[in-house]
Amino acid sequence: MTEPVTSPETPWPVRTVARKIAAWIDRLGAVWVEGQITQISAKAGTGTAFLTLRDPAADVSVTLTCPIALVRDRQPPLVDGCRVVVHGKPALHLSRGTLSLRVDEIRAVGIGELLARIERLRRILDAEGMFDPRRKRRLPLLPGCVGLITGRASAAERDVISNATARWPAVRFQVHNVAVQGPLAVGQIIDALTELDANSAVDVIVLARGGGSVEDLLPFSDEALCRAVSRCTTPVVSAIGHEPDTPLVDHVADQRCSTPTDAGKCVVPDVRAETAALHQLRSRCRRALHGWVDRERRLLDALRTRPVLTNPMRPLAERGQIVADLRARADRAMLGGLRTAQDGLEHTAARLRALGPAATLARGYAVVQRVNGSAPPSRALVLRSVADAPEGTELRVRLSDGALHAVVTGEALRMA
Repeated sequence: MTEPVTSPETPWPVRTVARKIAAWIDRLGAVWVEGQITQISAKAGTGTAFLTLRDPAADVSVTLTCPIALVRDRQPPLVDGCRVVVHGKPALHLSRGTLSLRVDEIRAVGIGELLARIERLRRILDAEGMFDPRRKRRLPLLPGCVGLITGRASAAERDVISNATARWPAVRFQVHNVAVQGPLAVGQIIDALTELDANSAVDVIVLARGGGSVEDLLPFSDEALCRAVSRCTTPVVSAIGHEPDTPLVDHVADQRCSTPTDAGKCVVPDVRAETAALHQLRSRCRRALHGWVDRERRLLDALRTRPVLTNPMRPLAERGQIVADLRARADRAMLGGLRTAQDGLEHTAARLRALGPAATLARGYAVVQRVNGSAPPSRALVLRSVADAPEGTELRVRLSDGALHAVVTGEALRMA
């Protein structure tokens, strides 16, 4: 069947639109829905109870209507913030134009189921790398301002502030009081976290809450809160519950503290310990400086006692004496060498004189040479035989003290 077309001339009345929307919603049938219970209204004398079912991960809610006995006779009774799974059929109230869910069964989500869901979410976040230690940022050594997200007038707030100020009195806090359990907790914590992360004066953010049951700490295992913590650019410290309590935000935060008291000690240093460390460092520096000065002074004293500094001219005198000795040795060696050479020369000259022709000539011998025309006397031929000097031959007779010229006038006589 084709729906009639509306136009400015033929509009639908409100009742028609409401009826058609109600018919579309009625086609959905009965559904199972999970959420957190808030705003329970079950007044005596009425047959219907009104509740609000809220999505803890988003700002979305739906009104529930059910028989009052379903709420009044329930054990344990329903309270704000408990997780439930309801079975009902959506319906649109034409008179008010509001959507509600007519519920015929309400089941509380048990602890085991909650823990199983938390474990499944933990595996998902771990697979995405949100628990990776390499993503953890170091806390500042001395934060100027600490952002604190905690419940109003809570013991966790007092523990964090009192312990931090006791350790470092100058520390400043910017406190955001939010709901730390129940259906409004996740949204308020995320809003406070976003505001503190955007504040450049805040150096570290602390999430603090005291101990509680699994249901009380459930907001700190919410996926939206864990992802908001991982997106923060400011280091986040998680101090939720006591030592055995480990909500998922502990794994995502940059540092986990077992208690709010431990968080107060973690975010700031101890002024007494730092002062003692400074005194110790100053003492070590003073001892090191005094030791260095004493060592250098001893070195200077040792250098001052050395002979080269006590009598600077002594090394020069010793070196001068060495040079003088070497010079004298050089003179003696040179003179000795000259005398030896001179003696050798005289000995050689004496031998030459003894072996030379001059000595032979002095004993009465003569050297007879045949004169060859205009040739110089040094080129004259020495006669060794009478046959070399026929008659008329010009001769040169060399004696020990001069030379004579002669002519052969007779026949030469041969020795027998």
